[in-house]
Amino acid sequence: MASLLLLLALLAVASAPATAAGRPLAHREVLPNGIVLLVAERPAIPIVAVRVLHRAGAVFDPAGREGLANLTGTVLTRGAGTRSGQEIDAAIEFVGGRLEAGAGRDGLTVSLAVLAKDVRLGLDLLADVVLRPKFPEAEVKRKVAEIQAAIQRSEESPEVVAARALSRLLFPGHPYATPVEGTRESVGRLGRDDVVKFWGEFVRPDSTIIAMVGAVTAAQARREILARFGAWPRPGGTPPTPPSPPVGMAAGSETVKRDLTQATIVLGRQAVNQRHPDYYPLTVASYILGGGSASRLYARVRDEGGLAYAVFSYLAPGKYGASFRVSAQTRNQEVPRVTRIFEEELARMARTPVGERELELAKAYLIGSFPLRLDTSAKVADFIVAVEELGLGLDYADRYRERIGQVTAADVQRVAMRYFDPGDFHRVVVGQPP
Repeated sequence: MASLLLLLALLAVASAPATAAGRPLAHREVLPNGIVLLVAERPAIPIVAVRVLHRAGAVFDPAGREGLANLTGTVLTRGAGTRSGQEIDAAIEFVGGRLEAGAGRDGLTVSLAVLAKDVRLGLDLLADVVLRPKFPEAEVKRKVAEIQAAIQRSEESPEVVAARALSRLLFPGHPYATPVEGTRESVGRLGRDDVVKFWGEFVRPDSTIIAMVGAVTAAQARREILARFGAWPRPGGTPPTPPSPPVGMAAGSETVKRDLTQATIVLGRQAVNQRHPDYYPLTVASYILGGGSASRLYARVRDEGGLAYAVFSYLAPGKYGASFRVSAQTRNQEVPRVTRIFEEELARMARTPVGERELELAKAYLIGSFPLRLDTSAKVADFIVAVEELGLGLDYADRYRERIGQVTAADVQRVAMRYFDPGDFHRVVVGQPP
């Protein structure tokens, strides 16, 4: 979700590492033990950004152990090899670098950023964290307590409560229905043995992508990565895969009563990710509907009605499932009115072709703002591991802009007819609606 919201930033054009049509963003090769190595050479930038993505996100949490991937990510850097967590912090901070780890819905990521002259030290620390984590018992217990406290605080946010309730309706019985961080109860059941088992089962070379971006050549990257990860043995069997999300459920609704002056409304339904051809016209349709201050929902709900400060729609794609969501916060008594406007505008998108001007404005924004995803080495590293994991191809940046540019008004209407039927949307309200 956050990656999509980045598109709602500035329109300034930044330099992408490769903009020539047909030129891949990075060198790609598969190492003998199955690691996919991606290298984007940016010799003018004296920093090297590294991403290590393991197919070990929250979608692989065992039932009753929700939050395990997240906990594993938080303790990876708290002791590894011969160093304690404090010694790892001191070593990376001494060279002005950064070494972090964390888990999302689909993957567990270790991130490194160092000056090019310190890349060997950085990679030594990174290899320890990935291959030789110690998971100290005291650190695991401390992180469990911190995560439980953070979950409790987050439950005071109506936006978070609404998003979690909608996910339960969208993906019942699937891991996407549960927050990445788990629940206070599930996290309370986790211990060091769970973390060690999860890391041993899911962190393996044949489901790992390593991306290096910056002042490094492909030959240097291959040599340095092989020296540290080349002896990592590939286990037998194939990497685990999560279950598919359920489909064909009837739309549901939930009201979470909270003593608030503003109500949070969220409507949502399952959608498609970047591997589906409908993704591109659906992206344009979403922008026209609620993607910014020129959108239809913004005009009716905020400008004309004065009903909400913020209103928006967006696609939330994941590797194993996706959703399309519409949301706003409004006064409790206005919930029926804002919901009705949502339904009217969703139906209008399917009933009537969008105008040429709003179509071209949406496409120009989506294409023009795309380079913002690639204006730093860190963003390039995140981007290329994401397109590799989704199997989009390293020429995806060019194809994204090309496909958005090809979207017609008829395409927008076609996907709106398929995905914007108000009767298909699950609904959640947090507040005191009438």
